[in-house]
Amino acid sequence: MIDFSLTDAQRDVQRTARAFAEREILPRIHELDSTATYDRSLYEKMGAAGLLGLPIPERYGGTGMDYIAFALLCEEMERADTAFRVILSVHTGLNSLTLLQWANDDQKERYLIPQARGEKLATFGLTEPGVGSDAANLSTTARRRGETYVLNGSKVWISLADTADNFLVFATLDKAAGHKGITAFIVERGFPGFSTESLHGKLGVRAGNTGILYFSDCEVPAANRVGEEGEGFTIAMSAIDQGRYTVAAGSVGLAQACLDASLKYAHERKTFGSEIGEHQLVKQMLARMYAGIEAGRLLVFKAGWKKNAGERNSRETSLAKWFCTDHAVASALDAIQIHGAYGYSDENPVERYLRNSKGSVIYEGTSQIHTLIQADYLLGYRKDKPLRMPQPPYEGEM
Repeated sequence: MIDFSLTDAQRDVQRTARAFAEREILPRIHELDSTATYDRSLYEKMGAAGLLGLPIPERYGGTGMDYIAFALLCEEMERADTAFRVILSVHTGLNSLTLLQWANDDQKERYLIPQARGEKLATFGLTEPGVGSDAANLSTTARRRGETYVLNGSKVWISLADTADNFLVFATLDKAAGHKGITAFIVERGFPGFSTESLHGKLGVRAGNTGILYFSDCEVPAANRVGEEGEGFTIAMSAIDQGRYTVAAGSVGLAQACLDASLKYAHERKTFGSEIGEHQLVKQMLARMYAGIEAGRLLVFKAGWKKNAGERNSRETSLAKWFCTDHAVASALDAIQIHGAYGYSDENPVERYLRNSKGSVIYEGTSQIHTLIQADYLLGYRKDKPLRMPQPPYEGEM
């Protein structure tokens, strides 16, 4: 049976997220974006509202909601601004859900629980200078020294770099071993040899913090290794499936924001004696936005359905990420076209939507990478192996 209706619990999440965005984010986002100001207090409020641990089981400090509810949360946050979906991507998707799947009991107690409660902020460090799509070719190294690992290298384009408390990072124990040499570690801010720096001058997501991580003989306790030595690449790829899911869902929200603004303006603006919404080519752009939103949301929900069932979803999540992010960019371009000169300035939010949309077709796998992934599935060159560890099922009402 196929049922496209949302449950009462899912609708509650949607309403709660939208109310939070309208109360806490929208009144301030123009100022935060235009001044490139990061305000950690807004993220702390998200944590206090239970939004940062939504898909984490209650026994680990979360709310225990399913992945469809999580997608709705991501959609509503990015409908307000991308920076607030980004924290759900890095804190919840890439870090906390990865710890839920791969961390041991002690690590879950020390890190996952306070993160799910919103008491600590967390992020994910894989990308390096010169290493983006080729994630198996890491330069950051780790070597075992007694009961510690010593890390050297750097990570770049890391969201929450200068504000997160905990970092899930990846380093190679043996570069010659390729992806089989990569290992995952939990690094705390304040560990000896670890420092961070903010990046400035970003095109978009200006209300969020992005930066660089530096490891200079950084000492990490062996107890903070996640999984076994050499399992890091597998762990990273499972994390990226979570991250891509959040990006896809958020991009639906960004496209929806573009449509909302464009519909409003199409009624307000008059040319040649009628609303511009009466003009056929404006109608075409509005209809195109709507069609892509509906299709994208269904792709996200299909991936979420498989995640709820604990099934491998790399193919479905990749397709959703590719389609939804490309559509968000197209919707933002059309929204600016509909607004005309007013869309070209920050007088209307569609200018911010376009700047924010461009990042999503780059991070978590470029659109070109996802094109290749989908083609390789079709040609039979790429086949998913069964999950070594099943996707953790949600706990709670769906």
